[in-house]
Amino acid sequence: MPERDAAATSQANRSPQDVPVPQKERKYATTRVERKQRPVDMIGRTYQVLTPSDNQYPLRATRAQAYAAPASGQQGPRMSTSSDTDDRIDLCGGLALGAATLAALLVANSPLASHYEALLQATGEIRIGSIGLSKSVQDWINDGLMAIFFLLVGLEIKREALEGELKSLKGAALPVIAAIGGFIVPAGIYAAFNWGHETALSGWATPCATDIAFALGICALLGRAVPASLKSFLLALAIIDDLLAIVVIAVFYTDQLSTLALACATVGVVGLIILNRLDVRAPALYVVIGVFTWVSVLKSGVHATLAGVAVGLAMPMTRHDGESLLERVEHALKPWVSYAIIPIFAFANAGVSVAGISVSALTASLPLGIMAALFVGKQLGAFLPSYVAIKLGFADQPAGATLGQLYGVAVLTGVGFTMSLFIGTLAFDDEATMAQVRLSVLIASFLSAATAAAILRSSRASKRAEAALVVG
Repeated sequence: MPERDAAATSQANRSPQDVPVPQKERKYATTRVERKQRPVDMIGRTYQVLTPSDNQYPLRATRAQAYAAPASGQQGPRMSTSSDTDDRIDLCGGLALGAATLAALLVANSPLASHYEALLQATGEIRIGSIGLSKSVQDWINDGLMAIFFLLVGLEIKREALEGELKSLKGAALPVIAAIGGFIVPAGIYAAFNWGHETALSGWATPCATDIAFALGICALLGRAVPASLKSFLLALAIIDDLLAIVVIAVFYTDQLSTLALACATVGVVGLIILNRLDVRAPALYVVIGVFTWVSVLKSGVHATLAGVAVGLAMPMTRHDGESLLERVEHALKPWVSYAIIPIFAFANAGVSVAGISVSALTASLPLGIMAALFVGKQLGAFLPSYVAIKLGFADQPAGATLGQLYGVAVLTGVGFTMSLFIGTLAFDDEATMAQVRLSVLIASFLSAATAAAILRSSRASKRAEAALVVG
């Protein structure tokens, strides 16, 4: 009897999560607490953490935390297959982007080239009474669809700053150092190649940004050759890189400003801030004010994609029933951006005819500057400052990663593709110059991807060989 009473008391003191569920009922049994804590996860950007104890780890984890390796001597959280879903989206999105790029190149160098160009230059118009917008298909893609891409970037920046790798100074140190170095060094190399050429110098930011979709897609393709901690590092670096690109676009690639349109855009931003402060969770309100802000920014002379960033940063992170509006919108947008928006942008902007492009055209200062800045400048700018910071103790080396693997990821940041082409379209109007930009960006991005893959695979093989020797 005393044993039975003790067992009953122990059973009463156990939390609902600790009460065992019979195997045959486990598929359907769900306690009220479990229903409340289970996140609504559409594509896996929110992670259910299964732990040996209730308080050892948080219930939810960001994508970067899901990649991060646990500290030595600790039992790490066991994530659900959500991170695998994210890897699959990155992989498939990267493949879709590559396929769209190849398709654009093939069409631009085929008898369909004239139809391809006619499609991109066809005019699309939205009009309500006397108010209307009229743009070419290519401009609708670059100004409209890319605003949705930058909305997703704004969501990722805010999430990482509040809960991810960028939350703490220690966690943010290495990716911040690598991103800043990877932005400044390529700009310096490009400027050195084109010093004295005013027109070419206007494109100094073209080789400074990393294509987050391609880079993470390549990481997913390489699988275990890229340690989990390096995926977290690359994600944080690419987000900071995008933030720097946003600042550059706002400051250096803004046309003549319209005071009235800027005032309207300011009203829209204030409206977004009010929605955020009131913790409004209806996405439709953000869409309505966001579209108004986008049109105002477009008319103001500032690049319209910045409106997408403003909407993303305005989304509230406050959680209700386990998920915030920011996470819900991010979940919904991620597959659309990966599988549709970025590939469409690539198809519209990567098509370049190689007819008439000679070797001398590729050895001009502008394409040489882009190729040298992306392939050489990005890896040096990202790796050398990171190496110095690690050696001086300012930042921690990613857990479980060798310096060789860190260098491989630094080389991977030279895949500039989408962002480089996007900034190139802002910097240059001449089609002959843009042909040089497109081709040089493609060559440098391919070289960076191939070299990074070789380095990461070689580093993993060396690491396994060393481990085998130690065991032996």
